[in-house]
Amino acid sequence: METGSLEGMRLAQRKWAGVPVRERVRVVERLRKRMAGAAQELAETIPTHLAGALHRTVADTLVAEVLPLMEACRFLERRASGILRTKELGRRGRPLWLSGVESELEREPWGVVLTLGAGNYPLLLAGVQTLQALIAGNAVLWKPAPGTQTVAHAMRLLLAESGLDPELLTILDPDVESATEAIAAGVDHVVLTGSVETGRAVLRQLAETVTPATMELSGCDAVFVLPGADMERVLGALSFGMRFNGSFTCMAPRRVFLVGMDVGQAAGFEIRLAEVLGKSGSVTIPPATAKLLKEMMREARSHGAEVVLDGLRESEASAAATLICGATPDLICMQASVFAPLLSVMRTTDAEEALAADAACRYGLTAAVFGTEDVARRFASRLVVGHVLINDVVIPTADPRVSFGGRGRSGFGVTRGVDGLLAMTTARMVQVSRGDRKRAWAPTSEGHAEFFAGLAAMLHGDGLRVRLEGLKRVVRAARKLK
Repeated sequence: METGSLEGMRLAQRKWAGVPVRERVRVVERLRKRMAGAAQELAETIPTHLAGALHRTVADTLVAEVLPLMEACRFLERRASGILRTKELGRRGRPLWLSGVESELEREPWGVVLTLGAGNYPLLLAGVQTLQALIAGNAVLWKPAPGTQTVAHAMRLLLAESGLDPELLTILDPDVESATEAIAAGVDHVVLTGSVETGRAVLRQLAETVTPATMELSGCDAVFVLPGADMERVLGALSFGMRFNGSFTCMAPRRVFLVGMDVGQAAGFEIRLAEVLGKSGSVTIPPATAKLLKEMMREARSHGAEVVLDGLRESEASAAATLICGATPDLICMQASVFAPLLSVMRTTDAEEALAADAACRYGLTAAVFGTEDVARRFASRLVVGHVLINDVVIPTADPRVSFGGRGRSGFGVTRGVDGLLAMTTARMVQVSRGDRKRAWAPTSEGHAEFFAGLAAMLHGDGLRVRLEGLKRVVRAARKLK
């Protein structure tokens, strides 16, 4: 990336940051209305075949990306001004000796934000991140995933038509080098949605300049089926999660823990699951994914697990649902992130065993818990993940109010929602001293030790008697200091 173009963006960004949030929001409102009039055309800019891993219809794109992005626009229209406004801390909780000092918390834009888009949801994910960065007062460099640059350019055109200065949004080439060059040129914040391997590579480069980042990385997400769960609901949710977006979703179910089921119940569930998944179609996968699936099935068989459904049985160029039952926590299929319709099932005697088995996987993006709500909530409170879904999978995360992020190998920081908008800013404190407070600048003397010790007892002493004694010490010391 050329230094001159980045400097031009910085000039535009400084001007944009001075525009009141309510006026920035009007751009997003106009964008949403333009999107409403061109929803199908926008959806058609996204290929039906993405990143070598899925086939989707225009209807799928409309419901999975266009409509959620429009809801995200509406969220910003309604909430951005309140979220980003300067907050006065007030007097409550202010230390006694800071009387006369007023404190305010401001949210300042980072400057130039680099968004590294994902190939599985090229409009929704990078689109929300870009809009939140812009509303926060930033300029944005959007690097789309290979094959998805058309939708990125379409969004830039819609934003320009909605009144955004084109200098505030630059669409980079989709190759890796463009991201590397942008970071080297000096961006101020990076938002990545991608694999853990990509995350490591980006963080290594960012470490050289100590550039902050938000990392939304891979998942190997777990589903827990507790006693009392509605089995038909579980089967429907797992079938949907495996089918949705060709299973090319970071939070798609990959590991299923059957908690406390007897042998007959567990066997019956696995038979029904195989029947349901066996009806699903296949998706195109790249050779590397086929190789990983073959290794997973080979290892599973060698360790006594059963490959109930072999998704590569007919072709290695495409994969139908692969179902592995009798899995154990140490298997690759229970440890790795893979964009393919793979599901592994493990039987556990109780919640403790299920939690211990889950903890063996270092990904912590989302988890789904099925059961009665009160029991599921208690179980969910012990999961080390960024997002918990109770009696559902995937769909509720499209709520624009909801922040999204992971733990462990699944990254850090959040995007979307209130916290995602705040993540596009950095905090700045402003403190104003009013009145004559010059006494605080004076050097201390030996007499001040008694005064401050008394003040500590008066303000924080254990019990009324101690605090009263502290007050007396403060008064005596103050008389000597005059």
